[in-house]
Amino acid sequence: MLLAIDAGNTNVVFALLEGRTIKGRWRIATDPRRTGDEYAVWLSQLLALEGYAREDVTGVIIATVVPRALHNLQVLAQKYFKVDPLIAGRAPVEWGIAIDVDEPASLGADRAVNTIAAHALFPGDLITIDFGTATTFDISDYQGAYKGGIIAPGINLSLDALVTAAAKLPRIAIEAPESRSVIGRNTVDQMHIGIFWGYVAMIEGLVARLKAQVGRPVKVLATGGLAALLSPHTDVFDHIEPDLTIQGLAILWERAHIGG
Repeated sequence: MLLAIDAGNTNVVFALLEGRTIKGRWRIATDPRRTGDEYAVWLSQLLALEGYAREDVTGVIIATVVPRALHNLQVLAQKYFKVDPLIAGRAPVEWGIAIDVDEPASLGADRAVNTIAAHALFPGDLITIDFGTATTFDISDYQGAYKGGIIAPGINLSLDALVTAAAKLPRIAIEAPESRSVIGRNTVDQMHIGIFWGYVAMIEGLVARLKAQVGRPVKVLATGGLAALLSPHTDVFDHIEPDLTIQGLAILWERAHIGG
C-alpha cells in the first residue's frame, strides 16, 4: 500500500491508498520541528485503529510546500516504513507537464500535483480552485499544461486579520449566514455577511474574469474543505474533488512504477 503525504502550510495530510482508493486519511498540524519519531508514534496508532500495520506500507510519496518539514518526513519513511520516499517534482517523479509561466521553479508542489490530477480526471481547459491556507486558482489547458493562476488570502487568514486588527470584533465561525440578506442588523451578522458572501463574490468574480480571458469553455474544479461549505450557495463549481492532491500523488507514483 502507498502512504501519500501532503505537507501544507497549515496541516500535513497522510493518506493510505490501495491503487487510487483511499483506505485511510489523517491530518496533523504542520510543525517543521516535529520529528520523524513523533510522526511515527502518532501515525502508528492511527493505522492500528483502522486495522493496518506499518508493514502494510510498501511505498511513500511526499509533496510539500514547507521545505523545513521534508527532512523529518523522509526520516519517518526510512526509519519506520523501511522505504526511501519519492519526492513529488524530483526524479523519478518529475511533473511530466509543461509549466508555462515566467518562473516554473516557483510553482508550489501542491498546485502542480493538483493540475496533474485535474487533467487526469477531466478533459479540456480547467480552473482548479484549492481552498487552503491561501486560496489558489490554477489554470490548465486541454493538453494539461499549467498556464498560471491567482493566489488570494484564504478565508481563515482573512478572518484572522480582521479580528486581530479590530479589537472590538469577536471571533466568529466560518459558516453560511442564516439569512440571505446582505444587510446585517448586528456586528456578528455583518461579519458573517462580509466573510461568507464576500468570499463567494470574490470566487465568482475571479472565475468570471478567468473564463473571459481563456476564451474557451472551461470547467471549474474545487478542492479543499471550504468547497463543500460554499457549494450549496453558488453555481460556480462544476466538480468538487476533496482529495485532489492525494489523487495526484497516487498518479505520480503509478507513473514512476508502472508508466503511463
